Amino acid sequence: METNPAYELLRTLASPICALTSAHEGRVNGMILDSAVRASISPRFPRLGAYVHRWHLSHEMVARSGHFVLHLLHRGQSDLVHRLGFRSGREGNKLAGVPHRLTEQGVPLLDDHWCAFECRVVNSMDAGAATFFLGDVTATYRGHGVELLTAEWFRAHLPEEWRDEFLRNYADAQERIERLATIRDVRDPRD
Repeated sequence: METNPAYELLRTLASPICALTSAHEGRVNGMILDSAVRASISPRFPRLGAYVHRWHLSHEMVARSGHFVLHLLHRGQSDLVHRLGFRSGREGNKLAGVPHRLTEQGVPLLDDHWCAFECRVVNSMDAGAATFFLGDVTATYRGHGVELLTAEWFRAHLPEEWRDEFLRNYADAQERIERLATIRDVRDPRD
């Protein structure tokens, strides 16, 4: 795994591990990310932001539908991380067999989570290899579990049989980011 001192320090800013679910035109998907943030300190305007890499099916679905549910996971959900995070939704329905229901907006809400935030996209920003989706929180759900699942805890408890696959996926993501990292400055008058 490629790393450097700056990257190692940036890893401390990772959010808890989250499952982001989305839906568009009758298709549902789920993915794993650790880059979500609270985006408002006002209880009257609850907002959060999630960075979704452009190559994920979820990126396309969130951009087109304007809705997503962000689930914070608990430590008992490592298998879900493997299921949603180690392969693409383009290969098949990753939520098949995962207990969930659809919200009023038609977005999957996982039955098992630490908590979940249903969101309507109100803005987005080009972040190079990803898009930052800003969502108004339209509903919240409190789930189960005591301790949040963090990236640090997951890496420390990664089953040995998943390690090679994890490292291959991680290297693939770093290569994709190299190709997609250029950010178009919307203030550039030449565009």
